[in-house]
Amino acid sequence: MSKKKIAILIILPVVLFFLSLFIGRYPMSILTPVKLLLSKVFYIKPDWTPMVEAVIFQIRLPRAILAMFVGASLSISGASFQGMFKNPLVSPDILGVSAAAGFGAALIILTGGNAAAIQIFAFVFGIAGVALTYLISRVYKTTPILMLVLSGVVVGSLFSALISVTKYIADPYSRLPQITFWLMGSLASVSMKDVIKVIIPMIVGMTGLMLVSWRLNVLSMGDEEARSLGIRTEVLKGFIIVCCTLLSASAVSVVGMVGWVGLVIPHIGRMLVGPDHKVLLPATLSIGACFLLIVDDIARAATGAEIPLGILTAIIGAPFFAYLIRKTKGGTI
Repeated sequence: MSKKKIAILIILPVVLFFLSLFIGRYPMSILTPVKLLLSKVFYIKPDWTPMVEAVIFQIRLPRAILAMFVGASLSISGASFQGMFKNPLVSPDILGVSAAAGFGAALIILTGGNAAAIQIFAFVFGIAGVALTYLISRVYKTTPILMLVLSGVVVGSLFSALISVTKYIADPYSRLPQITFWLMGSLASVSMKDVIKVIIPMIVGMTGLMLVSWRLNVLSMGDEEARSLGIRTEVLKGFIIVCCTLLSASAVSVVGMVGWVGLVIPHIGRMLVGPDHKVLLPATLSIGACFLLIVDDIARAATGAEIPLGILTAIIGAPFFAYLIRKTKGGTI
C-alpha cells in the first residue's frame, strides 16, 4: 500500500470526526468544536454559550465516537468473516448475532425495561445466538464452514421469527413503535455512558482480529493448507468467531440492527489495498468508521426528523453493491 493511501486512511477519519461535530441543526462556527475540545486540555477563553457546550459534549461527541467505533467494528468483522468463510457475500450477522440481539432487545422493550436493560440483553442474546450456532455446527469435533453457515441460517431464522412474535403481541400504540424503531438502528439517544460501556469489548475484538490477520491469509486458502503450515484451524476459527461476536453484539446492543456495512466496506477495502488481511483489516477499520459517521451525519441533519441508520445504509449499500457486482462480473474483488 502506498504512503499516500496510508496518509488518507489515517487523516480522513480525523477530519470527518471534527466536521461531524460542526454539522447539525444547531448552528455554530466551524472552529467552535475544535476550541471546545482543546479547552479540556489548554486554557482557552470561552466565547461560546453553555448550550453550545452541551450540544457538543452531550450529543454530537458521543454520537461521532460511537458511529466510528460501530462502523469500524462491523467492517472488520465482515472482512474477517469473508476471509474465514472464503466467501465475499458473508456479513457479520451470518451466524445469527444480529437477529439474536434484536430479539433480546425486543423482549426487554416488550416487558417495559429501561435503556440499560435493553443494551445488556441485546448483548447477551447476541453472544448466546452465536454460541448456539457454533454448538449446532459441531460435527465429529470439527466445525466445517458449510455447517457454520447452515447453522447460522437456522439460528438467524429462529430469532427473526421470535422478533416477529414479540412485534405481533406488542401494544401497537407504545411498545410496537419502540421495537420497530430500535430494530431499524439509530444513534439518537446515545450518551458518553453508552460509549464507555461498549468501547472496551470493541477494542478487545479489534485487537484480537488484528493479531491474527496474517493467519487469516493462510486460513482463506483452505483448512488443509492451513493445517499443513501448522495452523490449528479449529482454535483459530473459534478465536475469530469470538472476536467478531464481541464486535457485532456490542454494536447491535447500542445502535440496533444496521445492515450492509460489514458486507460492502470490506469490498471497498480490497479495491483500495488488495486482499492481504494484514493491510485490509486496518483499512476496513478506517473506511468503515468514515462511512457510518457520514451516514449518521446525514441521518440527523438531512431532515427535521431522525432517519434510522438501517434505512440509509440499505439505500446507499444496496445500489453500491450492485455496482460492485456489475464491475467484477460476479467475481471476487
